[in-house]
Amino acid sequence: MYKLCYFVPESHLEETKNALFEAGAGRVGDYDSCAWQVQGQGQFRPLEGSQPFLGQSGQLETVSEYRVELVCEDNLIRAAVAALKLAHPYEEPAYEVFHMEDL
Repeated sequence: MYKLCYFVPESHLEETKNALFEAGAGRVGDYDSCAWQVQGQGQFRPLEGSQPFLGQSGQLETVSEYRVELVCEDNLIRAAVAALKLAHPYEEPAYEVFHMEDL
């Protein structure tokens, strides 16, 4: 089992979650569409050559984003990450994948 954590602007929160759920992520036992989310502030500065969804090249940008966490079965994690990348508006979406131990 893996835990996938990613950061997304509110405008694409539901779209990215739905893409992940359709890829099979977010299942816990007899439940699906399971996720945890919290709103916070992210920051970045697009560098020369970037094509930012938000902000302008060379300028520091602060944006309201959601941190979303959900679990994913081993055999679905690559498809889930691919679905996230397709649904996410950012050129370089920030995400983390953690391998979970069954204790």
